[in-house]
Amino acid sequence: MHRRPGLSVRLKLALSYAGFLAVAGALLLAVVWMYLLRYVPDNPKGLLGISPNRYLLVHTFAPAAAVAMVFLLVFGLVGGWILAGRMLAPLTRITDAARTAGSGSLSHRIRMKGRQDEFRELSDAFDSMLEQLESHVAEQQRFAANASHELRTPLAISKTLLDVARNDPTRDLGELVERLYTANTRAIDLTEALLLLSRGDRGNFTRESVDLSLIAEEAAETLLPAAEKRRIALDVTGGAARTSGSAELLLRMVTNLVQNAVVHNLPVGGTVTVRTEAEGDTSVLRVENTGRRLPPELVATLTEPFQRGTERIRTDEHAGVGLGLAIVRSVVRAHDGTLDLVPRPAGGLLVTVRLPGTP
Repeated sequence: MHRRPGLSVRLKLALSYAGFLAVAGALLLAVVWMYLLRYVPDNPKGLLGISPNRYLLVHTFAPAAAVAMVFLLVFGLVGGWILAGRMLAPLTRITDAARTAGSGSLSHRIRMKGRQDEFRELSDAFDSMLEQLESHVAEQQRFAANASHELRTPLAISKTLLDVARNDPTRDLGELVERLYTANTRAIDLTEALLLLSRGDRGNFTRESVDLSLIAEEAAETLLPAAEKRRIALDVTGGAARTSGSAELLLRMVTNLVQNAVVHNLPVGGTVTVRTEAEGDTSVLRVENTGRRLPPELVATLTEPFQRGTERIRTDEHAGVGLGLAIVRSVVRAHDGTLDLVPRPAGGLLVTVRLPGTP
């Protein structure tokens, strides 16, 4: 926004200091006049025998007072200018850092030294903001690159199959159609997951009262056939756990967690336990599954987009797009909650979601 040029803060502070000193000097002179000179006899003609007198004191005191006032004014301006410069030096560093960040460089940090004061607090908050912005931008760039790579794969497969069908009319069309259908389904699933992830990150949804226990039962009922197919025991326990949010997004969150627990379980005969409960002002959802032992360094990356956990057991019927737990993290963050992933000592994973509770 274009604004007309005005006085700098440093000059305003300097003028303020000088004005304060001038007013203080004027008040001092007024006090001297009111409480000293008014009680001295006046002798404007300089008659002998009356000494001291007001006439002599005024003519002697007034020039010295004028010189003192000028000195106070100059001293206030110079001293105020120097003091304002020293006080505003941290603000200049913060302004330079803001300009550097505005030019596209988010790696710069102020790292102001010294004791804690308002400028130090502002500097630390600005450094923290730059750090979060840099991390967010890097995450978005990495996500965009991964999304482009993931979308390119099914599209390239579709193009190859279409080229084969065009160049070889005698080829079995049923097989080509089936493979095209699979590639197209994967592209659609990935696009829907990206849109859902973006919606969760924006947080623009209507909030309503939701019971996580009912959401868990609905998700478990949907995934029960997949669990029975692999002979995995799927158990939903616990009590009511109400929170405020989007029922659709929370259902997707719980469905992704349960599906992840079923898919990455033991080949056969594993267990998945879903438990909901209210802990004070917090609604808690826990999803625990058996499986292979997971190294902590792998668990720390599972919520990153397109991290499929290659060391975990996978099945052909669910190739996945690598966004399941990333969507869970996005939905939890949009609902002002926390997400914890802890590897079980015996193998498998324990996922705990904590959301603000409602009566």
